[in-house]
Amino acid sequence: MSSHVLAGATVLAMVGLVAVGVVGHAVVGAQPTARGSLIEEEAAVAVRSPGPHEGGGDTTVFPFFATAPDFKMAFRKRILHQGSTIGYHVQDFDEVYYILSGAGEYTLNGVTRPVGPGTALLTRVGDSHGLRPASDSEVALIIAYPTPSR
Repeated sequence: MSSHVLAGATVLAMVGLVAVGVVGHAVVGAQPTARGSLIEEEAAVAVRSPGPHEGGGDTTVFPFFATAPDFKMAFRKRILHQGSTIGYHVQDFDEVYYILSGAGEYTLNGVTRPVGPGTALLTRVGDSHGLRPASDSEVALIIAYPTPSR
């Protein structure tokens, strides 16, 4: 099996855990285990940031496990506040969005469709995509993708 397929399967497995509610509240300040397993609380990692890919507006990002050594994926929650977007861009790696709450519009290769809670979106290498909340909504989503080891 190729590393590309394995990376995609890992991303989908992580999103699946969130979808069924396995990921819950964690203990603030928990120490890693001997093998490096971690528990992080979203309040401890929250950062205000403009929309990525020149999307603009105001978002809140929760970059879980961003400093974990040898962790080969990005796993984050992002809230797109009203007026913010993930800018339309060409994708360089497989990426999954899973919509947790809110209503929005997802554009994939120039075609826009409405999205809401429970929608999973897989964007493959070479495709173009972007996401924006509906005018009267915020969108909270999980974003997962493979990364080089840190």
